[in-house]
Amino acid sequence: MSAVAEARPRRGLGTGAKRGILIGVIVVVIAFIALGTRVVPYGSEVAGAEQAFDPAVYGPEKFPEVRDAVVERAVEADVLAAAIADDKDAASAEYGVPSSGGTVFSVTMTGTFGEGASSIYAFDVDGLPDGLSIRVQTGPAINGTELRDATGDITFGEFTNQIDYQNAAASINDAMKAEVLEGLDTSALEGTTATITGAFTLINPEAWLVTPVSVEEG
Repeated sequence: MSAVAEARPRRGLGTGAKRGILIGVIVVVIAFIALGTRVVPYGSEVAGAEQAFDPAVYGPEKFPEVRDAVVERAVEADVLAAAIADDKDAASAEYGVPSSGGTVFSVTMTGTFGEGASSIYAFDVDGLPDGLSIRVQTGPAINGTELRDATGDITFGEFTNQIDYQNAAASINDAMKAEVLEGLDTSALEGTTATITGAFTLINPEAWLVTPVSVEEG
């Protein structure tokens, strides 16, 4: 027999051992997945999960906040008109809210409804500068983003995309119609008096198109 023992060949893990290790790894992975998984019953809400934008819910929830903010910010029409005529930029800084479409002002005024066309009525207010015309939207179609933008608190970053942001404006307008304009007889407004509080975007300083948040007839 040789003085140097022959080296014994190394033998790898058996099939059973390999299978056991694989099963152990799988069990560990499943355990980690289970720890990070939350089971939620179908139809329930998850805190922190992004909710799909629902205009039917958004408008009625937001309009009271918008209405109250516009009423609080509203400036008498004659005061606002004089400020804009004197220095538009200074008036915007003092009374307005910037938006992508232009400065949005909140205004309150007492006057008389004039002639209407497509449910947009002229509104005559005493004490305004010559050449300034005011019109009021009375529905059924209410256009524009004045109510969404009047407070400065509703921003694009709150929404998933531009479509939802635009729909937010439309849903607030719809909520305003249901609350403010529903009982207004738009076929018989000409010649009647009212106190109106609302908002408009300053596109033409000599022509305001006001979207109301409050209409008090008489």
